[in-house]
Amino acid sequence: MTTKKTLKLTPGKMIYHNAEFIDSDVGRPIRILSEFMGPNQIFAQEGIKNTIVFFGSARTLPMSEIKKRLKNCKNKKEAMRLKRLSLVAEYYDAAHELGAKLGRWANKQHKGFALMTGGGPGIMEAGNRGANDVGTSSVGLNIKLPFEQHPNPYIDDELNLQFRYFFIRKYWFMKMARALVVFPGGFGTLDEMFELLTLIQTKKYGDRMPVVIYGGKYWHQVINWDYLADTGMIDKEDLKLFHICDTVEDAYNIITTALEKTME
Repeated sequence: MTTKKTLKLTPGKMIYHNAEFIDSDVGRPIRILSEFMGPNQIFAQEGIKNTIVFFGSARTLPMSEIKKRLKNCKNKKEAMRLKRLSLVAEYYDAAHELGAKLGRWANKQHKGFALMTGGGPGIMEAGNRGANDVGTSSVGLNIKLPFEQHPNPYIDDELNLQFRYFFIRKYWFMKMARALVVFPGGFGTLDEMFELLTLIQTKKYGDRMPVVIYGGKYWHQVINWDYLADTGMIDKEDLKLFHICDTVEDAYNIITTALEKTME
C-alpha cells in the first residue's frame, strides 16, 4: 500500500510556483501543456518556420574518436564496444557533412529554416555540428533519460529545449518538418522513423515530404523492406515514401530538389 505524498505549501505563494506541485502526479497536465505550448513561442520569436530533421543513434562516434579511445583502452568490454561502433562510424561524418551542406542551402532560402535533431550526442551532435559550422539555426529537442542523453554543444542556446514526454517531443519533430533524414540507430530511431512514416502513409501529415533513409548497407540488414510489400503488410507504393541513400550528395539532391519544388 502506498501513501500519497503530502504537498507542502508556502503561505501566500501562488500554487503554480510550487515546484512540488508541478512535479507531482496532479501537476502532470500542466507539465504536458507547458511542453506543448512553450516551444511554439520559442520558435516564433527565433523566426523558425521550417525544419529539416535528423534522426539517428546517440551512440555513434566518428572513427577518429574511436581510434583515439582504442589506443589507450585497457578494458576488453569497452574495446569490444568501440570496435562494434566502428562498423557505423562513417555515418557520424556523413551526418556532419550533410548538416553543413543543407545548412548552406537553407541560409540562401530566407524561409526560416533550421536543422533539428533530438539534441543528444552521436548522429544528433553531428547534424547540429554541421548546421552550427555554417551559421544555420541549430535546434535540439532533448529528452530526459537515465543514460546517454545530454545536450550536445552545437545547439543554439536559445533553441536548446528539454522535454520530459516523448509524445510531445515527437509532435514538435513533425510540426514544422519539411524533410527527414534517418541515419542508422536503435530502438529510439526505429520508433521515430516508423511513427513518422505511418503519419505520412495514412495522410495524417498534410504535405508529403522527402524522407531519406541514409546507409543502405545498414538498413537493408535491419529491415527487409521488399518483404513487407511482398507479404502485403504495406503496399508497393509505400516503398516510394522514402529514399535509401548511400552518399551525402544523393541525400542532399533528393531533399533540396523536393523542397525547391514545394516553394515554387
